[in-house]
Amino acid sequence: MVNTQLSRRGVLALGAGAGGAVLLGACGDSGPSDKVTGAGRSAGPAATAYTGPNVALAFWNGFTGGDGDYMKRLIDQFNTEHANIKVAMNVYQWVDYYQKVPAAVSSGNGPDLGIMHVDSLATNAARGIVLPLDDLAASLNLTEAAFSPPVWQAGVYRDRRYGIPLDVHPLGLFWNKSVLERAGLDPEKPPATGDDYLAALDKLKSAGIEGSWATPFQFTGSLWFQSLLWQFGGDLFDTGAQKATFAQDPGVQALTWYTDLVRKGYSPRNVAQDADLVALRNGRNAFNWNGIWTVNTLAQDKSLKWGAAPVPQIGTQKAVWAGSHQFVQFKQGSRNDDKLTAGKVFINWISQKSLEWAKGGQVPARKDVRDSAEFQALPEQAALATQIDYVHYPPSVAGIGDALNTVVTAVNEAVLLRKEPARALSDAAAKADQILEQNRKKYGG
Repeated sequence: MVNTQLSRRGVLALGAGAGGAVLLGACGDSGPSDKVTGAGRSAGPAATAYTGPNVALAFWNGFTGGDGDYMKRLIDQFNTEHANIKVAMNVYQWVDYYQKVPAAVSSGNGPDLGIMHVDSLATNAARGIVLPLDDLAASLNLTEAAFSPPVWQAGVYRDRRYGIPLDVHPLGLFWNKSVLERAGLDPEKPPATGDDYLAALDKLKSAGIEGSWATPFQFTGSLWFQSLLWQFGGDLFDTGAQKATFAQDPGVQALTWYTDLVRKGYSPRNVAQDADLVALRNGRNAFNWNGIWTVNTLAQDKSLKWGAAPVPQIGTQKAVWAGSHQFVQFKQGSRNDDKLTAGKVFINWISQKSLEWAKGGQVPARKDVRDSAEFQALPEQAALATQIDYVHYPPSVAGIGDALNTVVTAVNEAVLLRKEPARALSDAAAKADQILEQNRKKYGG
């Protein structure tokens, strides 16, 4: 499971940055245009049921781990209930997926349906890879109120909807109850504020325990920093992502707080990728800010006593990084309205069945599913779902992942104590501004 999640996390990073560059190089499209079949237009007729001839739909995604088993079971059930629609799921490592899809779509041999992370959606919309889904949302009366404002807006690019949210995967606080007990702390009461967090770390330190390991990598160091940035009242970019703003005072506060975990001895130096989670499982680390996917990783260790809760509020407001898987329909080589309609029926059906998907380690995007007694009976997922209204995503701007890569670099340099936080962020912001300008020329706007 750890290797599976590593693969997913590595690709999330690539999908946000380096993978975005690969996408652009692989796709010969110059952007949405009605001159290209399907691009820039609605994905076609919207319906709640499909009564046409038999169709076969190719559904591609990167669910290579345990989550893929949950999705396969859902697809099997869908196929059983829909005699005239057969969905076949092709699964790739996310890094391969984000390379294969644009090339396949550009050649006219792409899949019918897929999943996109929110930080890849705008780029693929700008390149004409994915189709607008406004008619699907309208026909099903899907609204912001049926999901949550942040995740619903994350599927919009230039005032058109390209993604239908499947889930939300936020960071959460995971803790080792046995480690807290060794330090004389209440194992059932994790810290919820900055003061409580530091007080717990001091008590752990006095017991000889480095209680909160700070990793310099994207997962989870950069995501932790982004959560703190928003908590301190800052943002990654200004309106429309014209300029980077993460080097302003809130960003410096956030990165200083994070790097102080190392400077003050709450974390060892040079923490390797995922060593923070390994240390939690081995009883050497008390607290770990990690994604909700960690729920299933820790659940496999039957001897481990652990808990999951919302991330503490360190700054002046509640905020947390989150990702989201969103359903998309791809541009077709030749338009087939039967496939487009059947695909929408599939998206709507899976969305309504997302309780089963939640068991794979996700928060359902749909509010009615989150509010159900069945979901509330999943204690860890339900605890992290309470953050739903204050999750944050990168702006829906084409190529934004490449600019976000500079944040990863800044966190790395600061946590490894190679640069002071203010200098690391300032240098990164200057590079991000150059990338944002290049992207405006590349995509327009």
